[in-house]
Amino acid sequence: MSKLLNVFNRAAPVFVRGEGSWLYDDRDNAWLDCVAGIATNGLGHCNPILVAALKDQADRLWHISNMFEIPGQEALADRLTAATFADVAFFANSGSEAIECALKVARRYHATRGNPERDMIIGFKGSFHGRTYGAINASGNPAYLDGFGPALPGYLQLAIDDWAAIADAIAAPTTAAVIIEPVQGEGGAIAIAEALLRDLRRACDASGVLLIHDEVQSGMGRTGRLFAHQWYDDVAPDIMAVAKALGGGFPVGACLATNRAASGMVPGTHGSTFGGNPLAMAVGIAAFDAIAAPEMLAHVREISAHLRDGLAALKARYPETIVDIRGKGLLIGVKLVVNNRDFMAAARDRNLLVAGCGDNCIRLLPPLTLSHVEADIALERIDETCNAMLGVMAA
Repeated sequence: MSKLLNVFNRAAPVFVRGEGSWLYDDRDNAWLDCVAGIATNGLGHCNPILVAALKDQADRLWHISNMFEIPGQEALADRLTAATFADVAFFANSGSEAIECALKVARRYHATRGNPERDMIIGFKGSFHGRTYGAINASGNPAYLDGFGPALPGYLQLAIDDWAAIADAIAAPTTAAVIIEPVQGEGGAIAIAEALLRDLRRACDASGVLLIHDEVQSGMGRTGRLFAHQWYDDVAPDIMAVAKALGGGFPVGACLATNRAASGMVPGTHGSTFGGNPLAMAVGIAAFDAIAAPEMLAHVREISAHLRDGLAALKARYPETIVDIRGKGLLIGVKLVVNNRDFMAAARDRNLLVAGCGDNCIRLLPPLTLSHVEADIALERIDETCNAMLGVMAA
C-alpha cells in the first residue's frame, strides 16, 4: 500500500524518461504528451538548453537563501520587467505562491495608504488560482473549500458575463483588487473577451482598484504572445502571477508588479526560503530566453492554428462527440458530449496524453516546440478516439 497522501487520482502509465514532446514508460512505450506537466514543460522534456543551464549551475551553487544577493534574480527580473508592464518581481516556487504574493501586494497597497478596509478580492466563477488557502478562497470553485472550514472573508466570486454586478463590486469602497485569468484553464479553457479585459482595466482605474492577472497557465508563450493579455492594448494589469513554463519544468514562480502597486511591500512583509534560488534562476533565464524569442512565438501561433484547423474538421466530422473548440494558442479546450474522463482514458489507449478541465472539456497543452508532424499525430489519435467513442455511445 502506498505511503503517499491519497490526494491524486493518477493514471496508469509509469513514465521513466522524456524527450521533447514524447514520454516513455517503464516498458519503453512512447506516448505523445499533450499535457506537458499541465502547460509546464513549455520547451518539452529534457530540453538540452535547460539541462545545460541546470548542470552548469549545479556545479557552482545551489542555495544560499534570500539573506544574500542572488545575481540570477536580478537577471531574470530584468528580462521579465523589460518584456511586461511590471517594474519589480518577487520569485517563488510555484503558481500558488505567486498568487499568494499577488493577493498580499494588493491588500498591503491599500493598507499603507490609510485604507485597510479595502480588502475585498473580486474573482470569477470557474476560475482556479491554486491550492494554498488564500488561492482556493480566491478561486471560483466551492468544491476546493469543502471540509476546510468556513470561507475566508474578503473574497467574492462573480459570473464572468454579469457586468452590472462586476461594475458595482469594483466601485464598492471596500474593494482592493480584481483577479482574473486572461484564459481560464481549469474552468474550461475559456478565453476572456478583449472587451471585458478592457472594461475591467477602465473600471479598476476609475475606482482605485488594482487589477491582478493570473497568467500561471496562459503565460510564457502559451498563446503565441509572451503573455496572453499582450494580444490586446490597454488591458495590462498592475500585478501578475507567473509560473509553470517560466521554469520549463523546474519549480519557478514570480509575482510581477508596478512600483505603485508594490509600494507597500517592504522588508519583512513577505519572503521565501527557496524562492529565487540559484538553480531555479539559471533554468528560468534559459527558459525565458528560448520562449521569448520571436521565432518561438511565431511557431506557437503557426502550430496552434494548424491544430485548431484540424480540430475544427474533427468537430464537423464528429458532432456527436465534439461540441466546441475553445481557448487560445496552445491552451486548447475541446468541449465534449461524451464524458471527458472517458475520452481521456480512450486517448491514453492510443498513447496520447491530454488533460481534463471543467465544463466537460479536455485540454491540449503540448510543448511549445510541438512539430507539425507531431501535431498531425495528435490529430490522428484524437480522430481515432472520437471514432472509438462513437462505438461506446452506440453500445
